[in-house]
Amino acid sequence: MDKDSIRSILVTDCGSTTTKAILIEKQGDEFRLVVRGEAPTTVEAPAEDVTLGVRNAALEVGELVDRPILDGEGNFIKPYNGKEGIDIYLSTSSAGGGLQMMVAGVVAKMSSESAQRAALGAGAVVMEVLSSNDKRLPYEKIELIRKLRPDMVLLSGGVDGGVQKHVVEMAQLFGAADPRPRLGINYKLPIIFAGNKDVRSQITKILGEKTALEIVDNIRPTLDRENLQPARLKIQKQFLEHVMAHAPGYPNLMKMADEDIMPTPAAVGLIMQKIAQMHGINIVGVDIGGATTDVFSVFSEVFNRTVSANYGMSYSISNVFADAGLENVMRWVPFDIDEAQLRNRIKNKMIRPTSIPYLMEDLEIEQAVCREALRLSFEQHAQLATGLKGVQHKSDIGSMFSQEKSGSLVDLMSLDMLIGSGGVLSHAPQRWQTASMLIDAFLPWGVTALAVDSIFMMPQLGVLSTILPEAATNVFEKDCLIELGTCIAPVNTADQVFKEGDILLKGEVGGESIVLHFGEMIVKRLEVGREVEAVLSPSKGLDLGAGSGKTLEKKLKGGVVGLIFDGRGRNPFQWPKDRQRLIEKLQEWKGVLANG
Repeated sequence: MDKDSIRSILVTDCGSTTTKAILIEKQGDEFRLVVRGEAPTTVEAPAEDVTLGVRNAALEVGELVDRPILDGEGNFIKPYNGKEGIDIYLSTSSAGGGLQMMVAGVVAKMSSESAQRAALGAGAVVMEVLSSNDKRLPYEKIELIRKLRPDMVLLSGGVDGGVQKHVVEMAQLFGAADPRPRLGINYKLPIIFAGNKDVRSQITKILGEKTALEIVDNIRPTLDRENLQPARLKIQKQFLEHVMAHAPGYPNLMKMADEDIMPTPAAVGLIMQKIAQMHGINIVGVDIGGATTDVFSVFSEVFNRTVSANYGMSYSISNVFADAGLENVMRWVPFDIDEAQLRNRIKNKMIRPTSIPYLMEDLEIEQAVCREALRLSFEQHAQLATGLKGVQHKSDIGSMFSQEKSGSLVDLMSLDMLIGSGGVLSHAPQRWQTASMLIDAFLPWGVTALAVDSIFMMPQLGVLSTILPEAATNVFEKDCLIELGTCIAPVNTADQVFKEGDILLKGEVGGESIVLHFGEMIVKRLEVGREVEAVLSPSKGLDLGAGSGKTLEKKLKGGVVGLIFDGRGRNPFQWPKDRQRLIEKLQEWKGVLANG
């Protein structure tokens, strides 16, 4: 179909519990969101046909716009004639647990980590990472491979023309294990080989008959270059042809869709990359769910994604509490509560994952745990989103190859926008609560724009961006994102110790003077769409992005919360150690954010 003739687009995201549909239509010269519908996902018994949930969500959309979208046999009416139907239908999916993968390489901090980045970027949940030097015995690795039953395996290792032995040995482990896939009894497990090109014939001999082997370009052709895109594209292709083809009802869904179905996390990453590229900015995005938290980042056009599989707000909430610790959770709880009672409330959320808070105390406990889930997930993300390991940085004869951790690509001072998504963020009763959770969890440095995905339509817009990028980015900015405002936080660059009342910055914002003291937060209301000129001078040893102690001149963007000046310290963040004083400050900060 001619792209210029497209006027009406239906896009669904088939989640593990809910299938969400959005209708996007051309209004004048631009595309806008018209309505949104949803229905339970029907991938499990008794229905066991994902298309039923899709049709139910489409029927709701049709009722909302008062026109038929499906014919009597449940097929989409195409093309849109002004009275009925749509022009194209697209979909993403994470139903049935999404894409579950195992990755393997030779060196844990080199090829295995590159393989992990490739799989995560393609939208997978990485179940396990194997490497030749991970200190597990061969039989332990074979047992693990048989036990996990992944949807797919990405096998890597060795630079082109480099050592062959360890790559071949890793392939032999998979050959000996003869692993079975999670879905489908009678088909072979897809294995993608993206390692040393000189061992392809040996890999084919070992795995060619036992598995559905595919060979792509090496993800680490040289020590100083990473080539992830061929592996990512092949993972998504195999996801469609092998995994989705054996899931209940997906063959019919693939026939219904006008383009390939995309894994939900891959689609979210795609729209973030498009926005970062279009505006030339650095972005961090987070999607916090009941069981997992996904973190996405684009810094200097390099995309990374991580999945914290044990940090969520319902099924995994106890894991968050256990890993964060009582003290870290309690530093965000603005009232006194007995430890046993706090633990009981958190456990109740775990065993009743669909319940929602009905007391303000329950909501504040949930939001406290959310802050820690986001913090822990972001720390994991920063550890994986690093420069290439194993790169030789010196050329002298005595230099060694460093396999230690390179610096993280995540640079908070260069971060331009922080985007939150997921129920606890998108559906917070007040938008200032969302802004507060994002600031407290990520502790952004300098000047950072804050936004939230209002109804979580980023997956649908990601897959739409593959055919109509301008339509996707237009809807993303005008209908999807809610601009919360801008956070301004001076960063300590000189290991100074501040006490309450010390001046952190002075300046003018839109012609009004401002003085920020240590330990306080200031909110200046500035509505969405407005910008003001600001001249901000941090105190000696503090940096806002122009350099230590240097004045920053910058336009600041407004939002539903406004401009948030955070004087609670960065590098490190400081909060009162006395419990009663902490409660007083938490209540004070809450009042400032709520009332300005």
